[in-house]
Amino acid sequence: MSTRTTDAPAEVELAIGGMTCASCAARIEKKLNRMDGVTATVNYATEKAKVSYSGDVSVPDLIATVEATGYTAHEPEPPRTETAPKAEADDESDALRPLRQRLVTAAVLAVPVIAMAMVPALQFEYWQWLSLTLAAPVVTYAAWPFHRAAFTNARHGAATMDTLISVGTSAAFLWSLWALFFGTAGTPGMTHPFELTIARTDGAGNIYLEAAAGVTAFILAGRYFEARSKRKAGAALRALLELGAKDVTVLRDGGEHLVPVGALRVGDRFLVRPGEKIATDGTVTEGTSAVDASMLTGESVPVEVAVGDAVTGATVNVGGRLVVEATRVGADTQLARMAKLVEDAQNGKAEAQRLADRISGVFVPVVIALALGTLGFWLGNGAGLTAAFTAAVAVLIIACPCALGLATPTALMVGTGRGAQLGILIKGPEVLESTRRVDTVVLDKTGTVTTAG
Repeated sequence: MSTRTTDAPAEVELAIGGMTCASCAARIEKKLNRMDGVTATVNYATEKAKVSYSGDVSVPDLIATVEATGYTAHEPEPPRTETAPKAEADDESDALRPLRQRLVTAAVLAVPVIAMAMVPALQFEYWQWLSLTLAAPVVTYAAWPFHRAAFTNARHGAATMDTLISVGTSAAFLWSLWALFFGTAGTPGMTHPFELTIARTDGAGNIYLEAAAGVTAFILAGRYFEARSKRKAGAALRALLELGAKDVTVLRDGGEHLVPVGALRVGDRFLVRPGEKIATDGTVTEGTSAVDASMLTGESVPVEVAVGDAVTGATVNVGGRLVVEATRVGADTQLARMAKLVEDAQNGKAEAQRLADRISGVFVPVVIALALGTLGFWLGNGAGLTAAFTAAVAVLIIACPCALGLATPTALMVGTGRGAQLGILIKGPEVLESTRRVDTVVLDKTGTVTTAG
C-alpha cells in the first residue's frame, strides 16, 4: 500500500495477534496513538484495532509499530458469505483445542496437589514429593503460554498480567524446590497443618506447590471460558451472513448460469424463482411478485414489488418469477452493512471498559514494585533472605488473576453479540452501557423504534 500524502483521515481495522490480557491492548493502543496523525482503539476482547490515520502514515507503518511492540498485526480477511457452518465450528474447535488440553492437564494434576496441601489427613510420609511430581507438568507445560508471553514482553521492556502469572507461579515453584532439596520441607513425614497463625518462620519448611498449580489451573480456566465466549459472540456475525443466498442464477449470453453469490457484479441480471432468496440488493427489471422482508423490517406481510422497485438481498421471493439487476454487491449490500454494524459494535469500548484498561495498564508495574518493596522491607527488618523472599512471592501470587481487564470487555461483547442473534443491533458498547438510564422504550407493531420529526 502506498504512503498517504493527504490530510484526509482514513480508517483501517487490524487483527492483532499475541495479546493475552488488557495490559497488552493498552500498550499497543499507547504505541499507536504516539504516532503523528494516528488515533487508535485496541479491543482485547475482539483482538482488533480500529485506527484512524492521516498524513504520511501508511498501513505498513501501523503494522510495523504493532510488531515492534511485540505483537502481530494484519488486515483481517473480509467476511465470507459462503462459509459453511460446520467448517466454522471445526475451525473454532481446532483453535480452542490446545488451550483445552492445557486446562484439562492442569485441572487433573492440580486438584490432588491442592487436596494434599489443604487436608492434613492426606499428607502421608512422602506426600510432598508426589506433589512436586504432579505440579511440575502444570507449572511447565500447562503454564507455558504465560511464560512465553512474559519472556516476549520482557524483551520489549514491558510487563503484563502474564508477567505476574509467570513470575508468581515460577517463584512459588522454585521456592518449593529450594525448600524440598535444601530446606526442611523434604523431610519424610513433614506436614502442613491447616491452621491460622501469626508465628514468624523463615519459610524453609514450607512449600507452595498448591499455589503454583492452583493459580495456573484457575487462570487457564478463565482464559478458556473467555476464548469460548468470544467465539460464541462472533457467531452473531456469522449468523447474519448466513441469512444470505449462497448461489444465484445469472442471465448471461442468452442462458442461465448457476454461480456463487461472490461472483456477482454490479449490473448483472439474475433470476429469482418463487421461494428463493434474493441474492443481492438490486432493482426489478422483469416480473411482479411479493417479497418477505420481515428479517429486515419486522413486517410480517410480504411487500408487493414490480418493475423498477428496489429489493434487498437475503429477503425471500414468495410470489412470482423475478429478474433483478444487481445494484450493490459484496460489502456494499444492506446485509453486509448490518454485519459490519455488529462487528463495529463489538470493537467499540464503553467507559467502564476504558477505565478497566487504564487500571490494568498500571496494575502490573505497581504489583511488581510492591513485591520488591516487600522484599526490601523484610530484609531491612532483619528477617533474613528466606523470610523476605517468601513474603515477596506471596504478593506476586495473590496479584496473579487478571479478571479486572477481562470481565468488562467480554460482558459487553457477548451482550452485543447476543442482541444481534435476537434481532437487536446495538450501535456500540457505549450505547449498551448508556441504556441503564432508559426507563421507557416505545415500539411500533413491527418492533421498530420510530422517531417523529
